[in-house]
Amino acid sequence: MENFDIIKTNTFLQGDSVTKKTIIKVVLSFSAIIALAGFVMGTMSSEASKTVTAESGYAGQTTSEFIASIGESARQIAQENDLYASVMIAQAILESSNGQSALSQAPHYNYFGIKGSYNGNSVTMLTWEDDGFGNAYEIDESFRSYGYISGSLYDYASLLRTSTYSGTWKSNTTSYTDATAALTGLYATDTAYAYKLNSIIDMYGLTAYDSPAYEVQTYGAEQGATTTGDYVWNSHRGAYTDSATLAEDEAWLAHIGLSLN
Repeated sequence: MENFDIIKTNTFLQGDSVTKKTIIKVVLSFSAIIALAGFVMGTMSSEASKTVTAESGYAGQTTSEFIASIGESARQIAQENDLYASVMIAQAILESSNGQSALSQAPHYNYFGIKGSYNGNSVTMLTWEDDGFGNAYEIDESFRSYGYISGSLYDYASLLRTSTYSGTWKSNTTSYTDATAALTGLYATDTAYAYKLNSIIDMYGLTAYDSPAYEVQTYGAEQGATTTGDYVWNSHRGAYTDSATLAEDEAWLAHIGLSLN
């Protein structure tokens, strides 16, 4: 009888041990599934965030930084081609999301969304179009791939110097607004294209680039000395300042945690 009770007890304990092991295995398996699901969701979230960042263009350089990076080149190229640098820069901002869109990144550097091929080089991407009545739709298009930034700027000028875009030339217009109006429905199908460009030009004071660099009076080591001014629009001061002053303002604002836009 005692032996029988011992056998029953051992069997019960063994069964209890098996049950505990089974429960532990199930719990561990369930935990592993949860951890795996969390990892997958986290990865998906991270990738989704990267996609949004690449398309929105606001996680990289600010608009002011982008303007500073191409402003003087745009001024020179526009001067040489009877074009408005303000319009050129505004289109680059709009078309490339401050140089952060996929098309404007290396190795393509297409800042203006120009379609076709350049020296035989192109890339196919999904883009939005307007049917002319304000209705947007998506379509795959081939865009020019340049390999370097200056190639994009010079090719843009070459395109606008064709007779098709003669309505954008300084010699044929009275202001940049005539040029943006000529581009609407011709360069871009967006019916609000001129309005968007004009808003950008006004917001960032881009007309400053429509004139050659000029001389300004400075007060440094030699009071009253004259130097060539390389001025940009400083939205923080609501006036034109040199690039160094703009950089200092943005560094200070970044230090105190304010938005640079």
